[in-house]
Amino acid sequence: MSDKVLVCGSIAFDTIAVFEGHFKEHILADSIQSLSISFFVPTLRKEYGGCAGNIAYNLRLLGGNPVPVGTVGADASDYLAYMQQLGIDTSMIRVLEDMYTPQCFITTDLDNNQIASFHPGAMERSAENDLSGRAAAWGIVAPDAKEGMFAHARRMRAQGIPFVFDLGQAMPLFSGDDLSEMLSMAHILTANDYEASVVEQRTGRSISDIAQSMHAVVVTRGSEGATLYSGGTETHIDPIKVEHVVDPTGCGDAHRAGLLYGLVQNWSLEDACRLANVMGGFKIASRGPQNHRPSRGDISAALRQRYGVSLLA
Repeated sequence: MSDKVLVCGSIAFDTIAVFEGHFKEHILADSIQSLSISFFVPTLRKEYGGCAGNIAYNLRLLGGNPVPVGTVGADASDYLAYMQQLGIDTSMIRVLEDMYTPQCFITTDLDNNQIASFHPGAMERSAENDLSGRAAAWGIVAPDAKEGMFAHARRMRAQGIPFVFDLGQAMPLFSGDDLSEMLSMAHILTANDYEASVVEQRTGRSISDIAQSMHAVVVTRGSEGATLYSGGTETHIDPIKVEHVVDPTGCGDAHRAGLLYGLVQNWSLEDACRLANVMGGFKIASRGPQNHRPSRGDISAALRQRYGVSLLA
């Protein structure tokens, strides 16, 4: 059986700025209707990112076999070379020579709040990147162009590949009917607590009810851990204690990678969620979405110390 994971989503460059202050002191509720504001950002970095790129990176850290499915522009040659050096299969990344690679511009404040702008570029044609005929143990439909997310979901569904639906930053694109259709195809829904509340509002269904018709729903709750909804029960997944919270960018993607690795290894859902928490913990202690470099031994030690579970055979 294949151990590959089809990682569908954006492959992007992240330009990350740090505002050495607090947004809440500058964005005032009584003047929000005429907002015009500028932040002085002395720290600026350009990083490899995008949901599919980040998830694939973290899966490789775990020893997984990700196959990112994304669409990039002619300016992505260095990113592709970097992935190949990591041992990531780039055969499903389509290059459009007349477009830019997607680019995200993120400003983070000292409370780790974020304001982001996103240029989709080549991602707008992601639906044309046909994954039909590719074997995989699992897949994930992460934030991408809406048409691409549905195209990938339908193709995996038609091939019998179970997949995780990660709504994430694509949330504004999905109506209640869109969400209902996607949930009818996916095996697992992952969302943070805010996204989960939006899903409930737009579908008119509770997360507990949604979980009844799926393999599972995983709701992350930041420093409070996560909640696993499966088999009619709710299980609290205790959080990882992080001594230094440095940068939340890409934490959700690291979490998804841990979950997917556990699923491919046929772990229990609880243990897969525990590994997901560990991966998020490593990520948040590092700046940028792909600059944390724990070894598999490091990951296994953290997993064993916190949860009594071993990553290594």
